[in-house]
Amino acid sequence: MWKPLHLVPANTRIDFLRFHKFTFVLSIVMVLGSIGLIATKGLNFGIDFAGGIVMEVKSPDASADLGAMRSGLNNLGLGEMSLQEFGSPDVVLIRIPQQDGGETATQEAVAKVQASLGSNWEYRRTETVGPKVGSELIEGALIAFLLAMGGIMAYIWFRYEWNYGVNALIALVHDCVTTVGLFALLGLEFNLTTVAAVLTIAGYSVNDTVVVFDRIRYELRRYKTMNVRDVINLSLNATLSRTTVTSGLTMLSVLALAIWGGEAMRGFSIALVWGIAIGTYSTLFMATPLLLYANLRPGAKAKTAEADSPSA
Repeated sequence: MWKPLHLVPANTRIDFLRFHKFTFVLSIVMVLGSIGLIATKGLNFGIDFAGGIVMEVKSPDASADLGAMRSGLNNLGLGEMSLQEFGSPDVVLIRIPQQDGGETATQEAVAKVQASLGSNWEYRRTETVGPKVGSELIEGALIAFLLAMGGIMAYIWFRYEWNYGVNALIALVHDCVTTVGLFALLGLEFNLTTVAAVLTIAGYSVNDTVVVFDRIRYELRRYKTMNVRDVINLSLNATLSRTTVTSGLTMLSVLALAIWGGEAMRGFSIALVWGIAIGTYSTLFMATPLLLYANLRPGAKAKTAEADSPSA
């Protein structure tokens, strides 16, 4: 007979709330640090948002000399260009700043780059995004994010209670802000694919949170006189095996994507790796412990304070 997989013993009794004040402080530090990095260092916007020209070229040699290429291309008078290897040493991604003069100036810039590199190079693709399109994409991405956050909060508020919805929203903002902060810290390209990854993280995180919330609500009805702190710990331990299996298997898939998915998927996969880890963390140590202060049942705060007291 088939039996479910349990990586965590059924009788596990981990006190997840023991260090919840420390994890709250840690989360606040991560969020504030991420906001600081975004405000000071900024994001490395991709062609989708920043506008400009992107060219993918392949060197006739086994590897491209980026230093020599950068020196030659920056002398063309097209602005400061960005060059990076793209998947292999002989493939280079060239980012050219937005050119004044419209389509004609853009075509002239591409022609100058091709003339500088020579005919031996393979010009695989050329993409152009204007500044107006870039600003519209930024606005659209922000609206999509806000609508997703609002929809998730409204669902949890309707499905459970307002305090569950607020806690879930706090955890979602925590996960998404720290993900964007990671991109600012590492200087990874932030583009539309990254926005898709952030929204995917939000959906994954709330799914994990809702499972735990549902268990807490069930246990609160089952153990009407049990201390709220004990009910939360009981629920977290009861769902720990499910959380471990789900997060572990998803992480394996995403790691495979990060390692073998190629340069084009690198930012997306790195965002998901971080998102799965931080989403699991926020469920266990952010969204759920915050329910201690949500007055889930009459007298819950008093009982929680009594349980936290030295004499308890």
